[in-house]
Amino acid sequence: MKIITAMIQPFMLNKVTSALKALADFPGMTVTEARGFGRRRSLQEQQALHLDEFKNKTRLEIVTPDEQAQQIVETLVRAAHTGKSGDGKVFVWPVETAVRIQTGEQDQAAL
Repeated sequence: MKIITAMIQPFMLNKVTSALKALADFPGMTVTEARGFGRRRSLQEQQALHLDEFKNKTRLEIVTPDEQAQQIVETLVRAAHTGKSGDGKVFVWPVETAVRIQTGEQDQAAL
């Protein structure tokens, strides 16, 4: 299993969601609001950064079987791309275990 975490522009959420839902057997996702900044600031600007200067982002988290991860990442990147600074980032890493609280199912069965 893999977990895919993406930080995207908030206005791209509907487009990204539609593209992901169109994938066969898409496992679903969690969406949260986030705030942050990238490295495109000088050191002096970073040190003077105030909370109100953080940019709004939308964070997506998707846990998926290994064989679906690449397709999901490619779809997400294609749908979220505007070509402008701040489009976001995608991270993928392994999931050691998953448990469905309601049934106690574990790992692949918990997805």
